[in-house]
Amino acid sequence: MTSSPSSRLSGFYRLPPQQRRQLVSTWAQLDAAEQAALGGGLDLGTADQLIENVIGLYSLPLAIAPNFIINDREYLIPLVIEEPSVVAAMANAARLVRAGGGFRTGSTEPIMIGQIQLIDVPYPHAAAMRIRALQDELLAKLDHLHPTIRKLGGGPLELQVRPLLDTAAGPMLIVHLLMDTRDAMGANALNTACETLAPELEAISEGRALLRILSNLSDRRRAWASCRVPVSAFDSDEFSGEDVAAGIAAANAFAVADPYRATTHNKGIFNGIDAVALATGQDWRAIEAGAHAYAARNGRYQSLTDWHVEDDVLVGRLELPLAVGTVGGLTKLHPAARAALKILQHPDARTLSEIMAAAGLAQNLAALRALVSEGIQQGHMRLHARRLRTSSNSSSQL
Repeated sequence: MTSSPSSRLSGFYRLPPQQRRQLVSTWAQLDAAEQAALGGGLDLGTADQLIENVIGLYSLPLAIAPNFIINDREYLIPLVIEEPSVVAAMANAARLVRAGGGFRTGSTEPIMIGQIQLIDVPYPHAAAMRIRALQDELLAKLDHLHPTIRKLGGGPLELQVRPLLDTAAGPMLIVHLLMDTRDAMGANALNTACETLAPELEAISEGRALLRILSNLSDRRRAWASCRVPVSAFDSDEFSGEDVAAGIAAANAFAVADPYRATTHNKGIFNGIDAVALATGQDWRAIEAGAHAYAARNGRYQSLTDWHVEDDVLVGRLELPLAVGTVGGLTKLHPAARAALKILQHPDARTLSEIMAAAGLAQNLAALRALVSEGIQQGHMRLHARRLRTSSNSSSQL
């Protein structure tokens, strides 16, 4: 266990927002500017540089889920989300997982896939053989690109050729460029490399390059999280821990077998992952697209998690593609995203993906526990009612 301060913040939810902010600022050693960024951080001028036709700003709540231990390290998890009960549920799940020693996580190397579509190729199989034979020469054409990524040990790795001979538009060759993008999410780097290679591939194949863009099914860039929770941790006055744990395993089996349930099951996972992604300036749409495609990789859409009971311990695991970055993009431009990454103790891209996997597994555990015991609506509707009271009070003052 590391000597970092404990993330077990008992009664944190009872504090007013200013005291919570001060406690987190002390925990993460945020300076005055970083504390101010927690209030939103983005100004109109910066927003105008990010997208077109800006007319204003739109805010969402930034919250903290305490109690996380990930690979023996204490974490406070920043979350941006509008849905009631998610933050409380995640914090409670992390508290339960502490009883089993916290989350264990891992990840692959940050390898992304770029695609170059070649059409009107007269001899597809012969062209595929020529491209494979010339791989080293083709990759050398990219030597001048992305010196920073190369300096950090990344860069283009391999070319793969996938003939698609029976499509609605006729036969085509798809060339995959595999690139290690290190701490960058890598979309811009990969797109540039694909566009650089396209003319060379046209000459070799005698075809025409059409699309030249990354794939968001980043199945070479995965992260996973697991946990072990003693069944006794689920004991309560109303329910036995044994029944709750068995119910969670049965609910997960339902999501493996049925795509209607799997869709809702996986949505709950992304209540956690997307909230961290938004807080840290990630492309949550790309993350979701890749993960949902991965959930259907066996020909049927199913659960991304596994939960089962082993010797009075509930064992859970989540694995999915997670292409995230800690350099460039919003992580550089948005002050609140930078502050969120500091709260997470300045993770590299692989560590951030693992933190997000742990957050997704925690939220899934919380949702399943509620579903198989008191029901999902109890806490959700209590917070929803508070929201409605606030709305009613605001309306009455108009």
